Amino acid sequence: MVDSQGDAARDGASANPRVLHVAIPTPLRRLFDYRPVGPAPAQGWQPGLRVKVPFGRRQLVGIVVGASDESDWPLDQLKPIAAHLDDAPLPEDWQWLCRFTARYYQHSLGDTLHHALPGPLRQGRPLEARTRERWELATTLDSAQSRLARAPRQRELIALVAQHRQGVVTSAITAQGFTRAQLQALLDKQLVTRTEEPVTAGEPWQAPLTAEPSLSLNREQSTALAALHEGLDRFHPCLLHGVTGSGKTEVYLQLIEGVLGHGRQALVLVPEIGLTPQTLARFRKRFRVPVVALHSGLTDLERLDAWEAARSGRAPIVIGTRSAIFTPLARPGVIIVDEEHDGSFKQQDGLRYHARDLAIARAHHESIPILLGSATPSLESLAQARSGRYRHLRLTQRASRHAPAKLELVDLRGRLRQGGLIPPVIDAIRQALAAEGQVLVFINRRGFAPTLGCHECGWIAECRHCDSRMTLHRHPPRLVCHHCEHQAPQPDACPACGSADLRPLGAGTERTEETLSTLFPDTPVYRIDRDSTRRKEAFDALLTDIRRGTPSLLVGTQMLAKGHHLPHVTLVVVVNADAGLYASDFRALEQSAQLLIQVAGRAGRAERPGRVLVQTLHPDDPNLRLLADSGYDALAYQLLEERRLAALPPFRHLALARFEAASESDANDAAGAAGEVMRAWLVERELPVHCLGPVPAPMERRQNRYHIQLMLSGERRSALHEASAWLAGWLESNATRKVRWSLDIDPMTLS
Repeated sequence: MVDSQGDAARDGASANPRVLHVAIPTPLRRLFDYRPVGPAPAQGWQPGLRVKVPFGRRQLVGIVVGASDESDWPLDQLKPIAAHLDDAPLPEDWQWLCRFTARYYQHSLGDTLHHALPGPLRQGRPLEARTRERWELATTLDSAQSRLARAPRQRELIALVAQHRQGVVTSAITAQGFTRAQLQALLDKQLVTRTEEPVTAGEPWQAPLTAEPSLSLNREQSTALAALHEGLDRFHPCLLHGVTGSGKTEVYLQLIEGVLGHGRQALVLVPEIGLTPQTLARFRKRFRVPVVALHSGLTDLERLDAWEAARSGRAPIVIGTRSAIFTPLARPGVIIVDEEHDGSFKQQDGLRYHARDLAIARAHHESIPILLGSATPSLESLAQARSGRYRHLRLTQRASRHAPAKLELVDLRGRLRQGGLIPPVIDAIRQALAAEGQVLVFINRRGFAPTLGCHECGWIAECRHCDSRMTLHRHPPRLVCHHCEHQAPQPDACPACGSADLRPLGAGTERTEETLSTLFPDTPVYRIDRDSTRRKEAFDALLTDIRRGTPSLLVGTQMLAKGHHLPHVTLVVVVNADAGLYASDFRALEQSAQLLIQVAGRAGRAERPGRVLVQTLHPDDPNLRLLADSGYDALAYQLLEERRLAALPPFRHLALARFEAASESDANDAAGAAGEVMRAWLVERELPVHCLGPVPAPMERRQNRYHIQLMLSGERRSALHEASAWLAGWLESNATRKVRWSLDIDPMTLS
C-alpha cells in the first residue's frame, strides 16, 4: 500500500492491470495503490468497484477509482487487495457526484464516497436487494380447508392467506402468531405458493399512476406547472416562490405525475426528518407507485433497501433529507428541493456539503429540471432568479380564501411578563381559544429559561467548558449547556455570594408551557421541542393529537414552524423576535426573517383567517418594520443590495478555515502561520482572492477547545477554489497533531 494522487488519465476499465488506484475512507486527500490478485471481476477492473484492502492493521472497504500499469512506487512494494466485492461498478452518475463533491468541497474522495454509501455497503455487504417471501393461495379456500379438517391452526392460516388477493409476506403472517413450520406444511401439501420479491416492492408502473384525482389548480399554479413541463427534457432550474399555503406541494405532485408518465424517477429533498412522514403520507396517498424514504431515522438495512430500489429503478419516487442527494437513480427525471432556503440542507461538520447546491450541480450534469420551492427563498436563489439564470415562478395567493396574516409588532418595553408573555397577548390567546381555535406560541429556546442568575450579586450560570451560559431545565431540574451538553445540578444557593435568591432569566419552552398551563388549566398544552420528542414516534403522536382540532395551545421551537400544515391554528404568538436582529453573523437577519414568515404561515391555513403577534423590544427597528409592513420580499431585496455593497454572498464567494486546539496559543499559531503563507502565495500568484484573519470564532472556547478562523474571499469561484485547494494541501502537510483544522466552502454560518 502506497499513496498516489491519481488522476482522470488513469481511469478506465482494464482486464489485467498491474495497479489499482483505490479511494479509502481516510481524511487524506489522495488515492492508494494496490496490486490486483485473483480473477478479475466479470466486467474487468474499472472505476466504481468496491474492494477490501489492508490498511495498516485493519482491512477497509475502498472503491477503485482507476486502474493502470504504473505507480509512483515500485510495484513489488504494493500490497495486494484482499478481495473484490462487486462484479459490476457502482453507478457512473453516482461516482461523478461524489468526485464533484470531493473536489468542490475540498474533501477526501475516499471519505466522500464512504459518506455517500449506505452503512451496509461500507461494511462490505453485497450490492443486491434484500428479498422477502410472499405466500398466495394455490387452490380454492373450500378445497384447502376440506383437506385440513384435522389441522385447525393450518385452517386458520390458510384463511388468513386467502384474505389477501396479492398474497401476504412472511413477517405479516408470523406477526399473527403463526410459525414458519406451519407455512412449510401448507407448501408441502401444495395449498400455497411461495415467491421471492425485493423488500422494497410495490405495484408496477401502470396507468393510472395516481390513486386519487389531482386537485384543481388556480391560474398561478397552472401557469407555473405549464412552465415546468416545458423543461422536462433538459436542465431547467426554476424557483417556485409561493407564499405559505399557496399550494406548492400540489404543483410538485402534478409535476411528478408528468415525469412518471415519461417513465422517469423523481427525487424530493425536504429539510427536516420531521417533515418526511407528512410528505411521505401525502405522496403515497396520491400515487400508485412505490415511494421510498431516506433519512437518519431508518435502520441501516432500511436505508440500503430504499437506496437499492432507487438505483434499480423499482422506486420511482424518492423522498429524503440532505443525505438523499447521494441516492443513485436509474432514470432520473426531476429533482425537487422543498424549503430550499433551510439551513438544514448544509452539513455542518465532516463533509460540509450543501444538498441544495449539489442538487443543482447534479441536475445540470444529468440534464434534468430542478425545482427549488420556498415561501422565503434564500438570497442566493433570489439573486439567481433576478439575473435570469433561474426561472422565477410566483404563487401569491393562498389555496384558502384568506391572505397570509400580517405581522403585528407588540412592544415589550416596560411590560410585566408571565412566561415571556405580556397581558395584551395573553388576552388575545384567551379570545382565540374561546373561538375554538388553536394557538401556536413560538419560542426558539428549549428548556425552562436561557440561564439562571443571582439577584443579589449578579452571578450568571456559565458553562465551564464553553464561552456560553447554561440553560435551566426543570424536568428534571438541572443546568445544561446546549453547545457541549455538559450538565450540572441546579444550585440551591449562589456559588459566588451564598444568596438563595437565584432567579430564572428569560423564558424557554418549559417555562412558557408552565405559564400557559396555569393561565388556561382546562386547555391542553403541547410542547414540541427536541427534549419532548426524543422518543421515536413522539413527534408524530403529538401532531396527530393536534390535528384533531380540539382548542389547544402549542408551544414549539422552529421544528414546529417548518412546513407543517396545522389547519386549526388561528393565532400565532412569537415570544421574542429580537434574537437575530443584531447578531454578528451577516446571514442572521435573513434567517430570522425567514423563520418569522414561516412561523406566521402556520396561522389561518383553513376556513378561518389567522393573526400573528410578534413581541419585540425593538418595534421601531427599520428592518423589522419593513418585514411587518411590506413582507419578506421587500426585506430580501434590500438585504441583497446591502450584500452587494458589502461584497458578501451571493455577490462574493467565501471559504472558511477553522482551527481548534486545547491550547489557545497552538490554535493562534497554526492559524497565523496559515494566514501568512496563504497571503504570500496569493501575492506570488497574483490571484484575486483576499485572505482575512485569523480572528477568534464568535464562540472562541467550546468544549475546552479554542477556535480560530481564517477567511478566504473571492469574486470568482474558480480563483477561490484554486486558493482553497492550495491551502488544504499546505495544511495537510504542515498542521501538527495538536491542531484540528477544517475547510468550509460556502459557509452558511461564521460561528
